[in-house]
Amino acid sequence: MRTFSKAYGMAGARVGYAVGEASLINSFNKVRNHFGMNRASQAGALAALEDQAYLARTVADVTAGKERIGEIVRRYGLKPIESATNFVTIDCGRDGDYARSLVAALIEQNIFVRMPFVAPQDRCIRVSAGRPQDIDLFEQALPLALETLK
Repeated sequence: MRTFSKAYGMAGARVGYAVGEASLINSFNKVRNHFGMNRASQAGALAALEDQAYLARTVADVTAGKERIGEIVRRYGLKPIESATNFVTIDCGRDGDYARSLVAALIEQNIFVRMPFVAPQDRCIRVSAGRPQDIDLFEQALPLALETLK
């Protein structure tokens, strides 16, 4: 299964696809929204599939962003977890209360991060691989946030 939300830049269009064995794919027909994709979304998806240069740039930018976020958090003893996503899950090395406090301290500096997990993974936070200037802001805010937790 794949969406066009992130790498193709079409989040609002609600476009996606699934490839698999015919009976499995047919099972999705029972739960999918049969009128969920309009002609504009279809045309956009077809155009996006033809623009492989854009896709390659986006994937390269996300990869670079994730690598940079990993370098930043390692400086402060945090552990990035490898993934094939457009974000970095960061193991804060302590419990969920500590991770929640770190999220709050970053939000206080207008840095939006998420904590989408439940125990025991709630010791992790999630940082999206955004634009370089957004990662710059995260890089500046992280040591200040960590300092407030001491």
